[in-house]
Amino acid sequence: MFTITVEPRFGEIDGLKHVNNNVIGNWFELGRNDIFRYFTPDLNLDYENWKLIMVRTEYDFLGQIFYGKEVEIRSFITKIGNSSFTTGHEAWQNNELKAKGKSVIVHYDFIEQNPVNIPDDIRKNLEQHLIYEDEGV
Repeated sequence: MFTITVEPRFGEIDGLKHVNNNVIGNWFELGRNDIFRYFTPDLNLDYENWKLIMVRTEYDFLGQIFYGKEVEIRSFITKIGNSSFTTGHEAWQNNELKAKGKSVIVHYDFIEQNPVNIPDDIRKNLEQHLIYEDEGV
C-alpha cells in the first residue's frame, strides 16, 4: 500500500465549509503516482513514454473532510488483469474513513492506440500492493 498526506487548501473548501467532492479525485490521482512510476519511472508525459489510460473511476463519500487537518490518502491494487488493473483508494481524516474509491487503468500504447499486456516485472511490483476489495485496508 502507498500512503501520502495532503493538507486541504483553503481554495478546496466549498460554501458548506468542507472539502468539495471534486477534490477527492485529484487527491486519489496524487496517490497513484507511485503506481504510475512502475510504468513510467520519470512520469514523463508524452506519447512515447506514457503508458496508462484511465477507463473508469468512482468514489463514495462517507463523511465530510474539513479544512485545517491533514488527510491520509491510501492507495493499493485490488485487481490485476492482462492489460488492466484496478486501484483502490481511501481518504482518512482524524482516523476516520471519509471517502473511498477505485479506478480501472489500462496499460496502453498511445501510438498504436491499443492495450498492451502488463510486463511480468511490473505485474510483480503491482502484486506487492494487492489487497482484495472484500478484505479492505
